[in-house]
Amino acid sequence: MSPVLADLPKMALIGLACAVPVAAIGTVLLHRLRRGSLTVSMAVLVLVPLAATLAGIIGICGFMYTQQTQAALVVCGLVTLITVPVALLLGRSMSRRSVWEREAASVRRELVSWISHDLRTPLAGIRAMTEALADGVVSDPAEVREYVVRVRGEADRLSGMVDDLFELSRINAGEVRPRRDPVPLRDVVEDVVGSSSVRVEVEEWPVVLGGQRELSRALRNLLDNALRHTPEDGVVTVRAGVADGSAWVTVDDECGGIPPGDLDRVFDVAFRGGQARTPGESGAGLGLPIAQGLVRALGGSLGVSNHGTGCRFRLTVPRSPQVERV
Repeated sequence: MSPVLADLPKMALIGLACAVPVAAIGTVLLHRLRRGSLTVSMAVLVLVPLAATLAGIIGICGFMYTQQTQAALVVCGLVTLITVPVALLLGRSMSRRSVWEREAASVRRELVSWISHDLRTPLAGIRAMTEALADGVVSDPAEVREYVVRVRGEADRLSGMVDDLFELSRINAGEVRPRRDPVPLRDVVEDVVGSSSVRVEVEEWPVVLGGQRELSRALRNLLDNALRHTPEDGVVTVRAGVADGSAWVTVDDECGGIPPGDLDRVFDVAFRGGQARTPGESGAGLGLPIAQGLVRALGGSLGVSNHGTGCRFRLTVPRSPQVERV
């Protein structure tokens, strides 16, 4: 039998004797880092087997610096140079994803909490009015009609909340894929504004590239938000124009402004702002997140800033290569 093969069991035992303590130390270290940085844990997870392998090789070589030891050191060094950066990048990616998942779970819990609160209000109203009708508490035809109209109104509110939740779920799932058709911006704005008392100022009516349904829904949500937060004697202004090859629309209200610390959170799904939402508000309070999601699906952007006596929402969407004005 070859001397090398004869010494193989002995070499294996020596290698294990040197590698096992290193692996044990690495295991303890990973256990202590289990609640720490995921990036550091990934780096340690890669370094421990490399260190254990190197310790086993050195033990087998009898702590003598030979050509085999030199080759092993070079290989371990190259493996370290490759695997450690990859582990760090993977750890950072997993850490960001973990943080995002925790934040998303928190948002979902808060969303379910206050959506369920909003659902109770119309449901309680519908129950009370239908019980009054069923028990004969209300019998006058005029009052009966009034109750029926109110029940229908509460049912419409519930339907609006369900529609908002469905639209938001489609946006979050990436299922909103607008058609890339030329759409006259004038038609969209005039359809959204309708007969409401909104001032419209136009620099130019461009043709935009995107789905008319998505753009109309986003603008309608912005306009509803502006009208809801503007006093009766205030003015809501819609402006439109072109800048840097893109079409833009702004919606100005007179809400009194938004605290600077809340500007970055206006489009958060579960953000309520400084004032508590009232039961009289329509919809589920998801209008602004839905508007931002639809605009992004159109390849545009939506931002907010304080302006004058209120705030300004600025919507930007790509302009169609069809440059004729409408």
